[in-house]
Amino acid sequence: MQTVLIVVHMLIVVALIVTILLQRSEGGALGIGGGSGSFFTGRGQASALTRATAILAFLFFATSLGLTILASYTRTNTSVFEQPASTAPAGETKGEGGKLMDQLKKLEQPAAPTPAAPEPQAPPRSQ
Repeated sequence: MQTVLIVVHMLIVVALIVTILLQRSEGGALGIGGGSGSFFTGRGQASALTRATAILAFLFFATSLGLTILASYTRTNTSVFEQPASTAPAGETKGEGGKLMDQLKKLEQPAAPTPAAPEPQAPPRSQ
């Protein structure tokens, strides 16, 4: 369902871009600086492109809201910090401690000193 809505949304986006680019420019922003035939003209009825733009804009907002609602249903309330300890990144094996903090604490502890090998004794001298 979500994939179909995304495809429809993308088609609406492309159509909206095309209809906006096909419209005639009437000057600057909000019709300011466009000369005599800009914002407040006798052109009362909207052309077909203006109506198509309004309809496509409405469909764009509707599909955006639909995608948001669908995404909220599939969302899980888990955090990356709440992942189980058994999942390890690819290529790494789980150590003895299991968790990363346990492994780091083991590394911080000083290693137990190994007993030194007894020194060989020299043979007694004969007198």
